[in-house]
Amino acid sequence: MKRDSHLPENSVPYVIVVGSEKGGTGKSTTAIHLTVALMKLGFRVGTIDLDARQGTFTAFFRNRDARARQSGYALELSKHRTILRSTASEPSASEADEAGRLQDAFDDLADCHFIVIDTPGSDSYLCRLGHNRADTLVTPLNDSFLDIEVLAHINRERREVEAPSVYSQLVWEQNNQRVVASRPPIDWVVVRNRLAHIEARNMREISALLVLLAKRIGFRLAPGISERVVFREHFMKGLTALDLPEPGDSQAGTSSHAAARREIQDLLRAIGLFEADNA
Repeated sequence: MKRDSHLPENSVPYVIVVGSEKGGTGKSTTAIHLTVALMKLGFRVGTIDLDARQGTFTAFFRNRDARARQSGYALELSKHRTILRSTASEPSASEADEAGRLQDAFDDLADCHFIVIDTPGSDSYLCRLGHNRADTLVTPLNDSFLDIEVLAHINRERREVEAPSVYSQLVWEQNNQRVVASRPPIDWVVVRNRLAHIEARNMREISALLVLLAKRIGFRLAPGISERVVFREHFMKGLTALDLPEPGDSQAGTSSHAAARREIQDLLRAIGLFEADNA
């Protein structure tokens, strides 16, 4: 792939934050595959897990490291950091502690081209700190009216937008802080997952609402990852569809794996990291 304007400067990692205030939308899956895709392209990638309680992002890279050690199969590994919530009782002390922990992680990862951050599905000071660091914010979204409410309050009977959501306001606040500090605004990309699993009429209605919200709230839309078994079946091995075929993997060439690889490549292009004609 040919690199475009999102290529980070040599001295400053480009930060991709995967965030949403709703669980089950594929945040960790998206973060994992973006990380592996970037490493496959030869970039040094740092990863930060702000959702230490769930720990899916951390578990994947632990599994990946174990797989590489046990099999001898060459696997790219990120420089991974997990940030725990502070146990300080005073809010000011807790916030200072968490800000310091995150800054320490960024200092450790300063030699990376990219840093990918997985965030929890709930509002917290640490979550806000992570969003404030985003050059690109990726918000996975399942195609349902319930999931759209992570972006805005919807009148389901009239299929109309009533007001921005708490999460949209969080993103606006962090974006405004960046602008005030003379930093580039957040490039917010909403990724639509599992497009093939809903009825056609609902899909059209959801598409129309998302186009309206994109203009009103200020994000871009991109296709995401389908709910493919291939994305789950290799998690415990620390593998993705981009790692296949492995030696001795008789299913490496299946159409499901090929489709999964295309989805990841399309997602990388849609986010704007690389030019579309150089996949």
